[in-house]
Amino acid sequence: MFHHIHPYPPFIPENATKLIVGTLPPPRFTTGELKEGDVDFCYGSRDGQLWQILDKIFGLDLKFETTAQAIEQREQFLRKRGIGICDMVASAKRLKIDASDIGMMEVELRDLIAILKQHPKIGTLLFTGGNSKNGPEYFFRKNIREYNISMQLVSNNIPRIHTFQLPESDRVIKTVSLIAPSGAANRAVGSLAAYKKMKDKFPEKTTIDFRVALYKPFF
Repeated sequence: MFHHIHPYPPFIPENATKLIVGTLPPPRFTTGELKEGDVDFCYGSRDGQLWQILDKIFGLDLKFETTAQAIEQREQFLRKRGIGICDMVASAKRLKIDASDIGMMEVELRDLIAILKQHPKIGTLLFTGGNSKNGPEYFFRKNIREYNISMQLVSNNIPRIHTFQLPESDRVIKTVSLIAPSGAANRAVGSLAAYKKMKDKFPEKTTIDFRVALYKPFF
């Protein structure tokens, strides 16, 4: 049984108004056996697409390599834009050593509500995945049940949007459930009517281009 421990603490600048929320990076980030092209930072997998998407949205000219400069580029961007990163999962057990969310067992969650109380400027949670089992929104819903918090649906379109109110506060937080920035989610993207419409009009466009258009209004 592999004990998959999150290798990074939450990265939340003092000026953060938005928080990116996922689950866990691939197991090799826990063991330190990074591949060429990985960045030793949140969402640093060379197979992931979040930083590719943000690079296209903001024209960051990011390096995709295992260097201190690549880490610093990402940290500077997050501080400048007031964006934090705090994944839901602190640790999990796995029978098979892979990066699948569904393969996580005995999951220990971070208390995101407690973290939000410590960072009063945050008004938006950006889930890098939806409410399917072991996705970030799924785990967040488990977290908020402990506080008797309910989420109110604002939009059922893609991406889905909810709001909720922090307990003992008039502070309302918005949540946005983005399509996961992973290759595994490409099949789901390909089945979307909006993606098919984009491809009909612009055949050269890719699933990353679709996500860029989807993510941009929320970043």
